[in-house]
Amino acid sequence: MGAFLRFVFGILLLPACWGVSVALAGVLSVSCRMEACSLAFLGGVLAFVFCWILLSHPVKTYVLGHELTHALWGLLFGAVPSKLRVRSNGGSVNLTKSNLLITLAPYFFPFYAVLVVLAAVLTSLFVRPLPCVPLWVFLVGFAWSFHVLFTFDSLMESQPDVNLYGRVFSWPFIFIANVLVVLAGLTFATDYGFASLGRLLCRACASSYVGCWHGGAGLVSLIVHP
Repeated sequence: MGAFLRFVFGILLLPACWGVSVALAGVLSVSCRMEACSLAFLGGVLAFVFCWILLSHPVKTYVLGHELTHALWGLLFGAVPSKLRVRSNGGSVNLTKSNLLITLAPYFFPFYAVLVVLAAVLTSLFVRPLPCVPLWVFLVGFAWSFHVLFTFDSLMESQPDVNLYGRVFSWPFIFIANVLVVLAGLTFATDYGFASLGRLLCRACASSYVGCWHGGAGLVSLIVHP
């Protein structure tokens, strides 16, 4: 029954995927006014894309971040991590407890991008104003691109973490969580405001579900009364 319910919830999450995408487009239209930072972020994203295409992939670095993310989210929920193992063909970490967020966290939490942000915050505590802001933004874009490309690449293969909750549920959940992380970052970096973001998300998702409802009702009407 659990697998069936996750399948149903996965289907129900699909309109929300469109809703958060619309919200992301709306926030991007605001954040793009900050031209220097936007270009720096885009430059960082493209820089890692070129590294991905031209150079060998730093798999061990990704695996380390993947397992540390499991451990970090485990600590947040009171689990005790141990026996961290990192290999080129995979890794593992033992946790005393697990849940949905702990299991899927590496697929939506950009570990290295968060490290860059934390480094910038710590630097700003000692040096005001923060020096070389475009460089920091470039590094965030580079690290976020690292996260996205490796996540996409890993999801193309069978992943025990994803299979545990089923792909139909896990993939929409991972997509929505990734977009929400990006939205939170963009809102923090601009003057958009989290209250405005919440209203935008509610409107976009509600519109998406209403559109699906009307589309489904129209389809049923065509079938019943062709």
